Amino acid sequence: MNIVAATTAYEDWAGRRIDLIDRDIALKHRDMRADAFSFLRATFYRWCVLWHDACSDLATAPKLLAVGDLHVENFGTWRDAEARLVWGINDFDEACAMPYTIDLVRLATSAVLAGREEKLSIGARAAANAILDAYTEAIGKDWGVPFILEGEHPRLRAMVLGEDRSPVRFWAKLQAQQPDKPPRAVRAILQGRLPREIEKLRFKHRIAGLGSLGRPRYVAIAETSGGLIAREAKAMLPSAYGWAMKTGTPRLFYNEIIARAARSADPYLAIEKGWLLRRLAPHCNRIELDDVPTKKNEEILLAAMGRETANIHFGSPSALAAVRRDLKKRPKNWLYDAATRMADATLKDWKAWRKA
Repeated sequence: MNIVAATTAYEDWAGRRIDLIDRDIALKHRDMRADAFSFLRATFYRWCVLWHDACSDLATAPKLLAVGDLHVENFGTWRDAEARLVWGINDFDEACAMPYTIDLVRLATSAVLAGREEKLSIGARAAANAILDAYTEAIGKDWGVPFILEGEHPRLRAMVLGEDRSPVRFWAKLQAQQPDKPPRAVRAILQGRLPREIEKLRFKHRIAGLGSLGRPRYVAIAETSGGLIAREAKAMLPSAYGWAMKTGTPRLFYNEIIARAARSADPYLAIEKGWLLRRLAPHCNRIELDDVPTKKNEEILLAAMGRETANIHFGSPSALAAVRRDLKKRPKNWLYDAATRMADATLKDWKAWRKA
């Protein structure tokens, strides 16, 4: 099955479960043509098949509850229950039981492609080594350590609090989204997540991300106590890994993976009646590479991503001994080799998509 047939088949499968938005699907198809990095972000359903073909030696690695759709722009910040600023993985839409290696290879592959497109300047080997060394060290410990940015991690904090993530820019961009009218049930869920005393409530259709672009996605924006607040609802699907591997896994693992991981949780993040609910605010959202200051320390950033991946994998304690044994038997450059293979396979698929 080529990329065009795979995309059609996956969207048919998804469309039987939720009401996809045709104009957003068209936008997604256009964005998939932009560059190979964007294509990677948009096509986890395709990645699963390519990865099993190109990295069959890694597909039999120990399984655990993995992120799946992991890449260098699937990280962000949020406020925990103590109002502390936390950094970590931002999206678990594709979470499922998978070989632990899939997260590491996909993260490293995204760094390789980002480097080829000058979104990162670090070399492919250095990027893979930064991720793997940090992950290996972290997963060898008894438990993970969440990234609380207040008081610790000053260089990471400086990178994620760049000027391009300013509140003015954030609210201007969010309010510029098109007005929309959510279904009554979704409207009730969103309003139930807002404070009682609000003014000027309005609803928007939010266009964001690439992997989930095409799903219904609504934002409630209101004013309270002299300022703006926002809540988002996004329609959820089971992981595309189950679709690609024909396992038929029907359930969502989002709540499970965030509850079990070494993580300081976002108290506003939850799944309710098939909708992902979260607070949106300045510094409570995903971070794109363009939002990080130009003078970013890329090795520190990628190492932090490797450690955060371990934080998530700690949520599967029964698999950790097998993961540690598997890591020890791998050759030194296994992640670099796998990431470059997958970058080449993704690039070939992207070119086929553009040609089609």
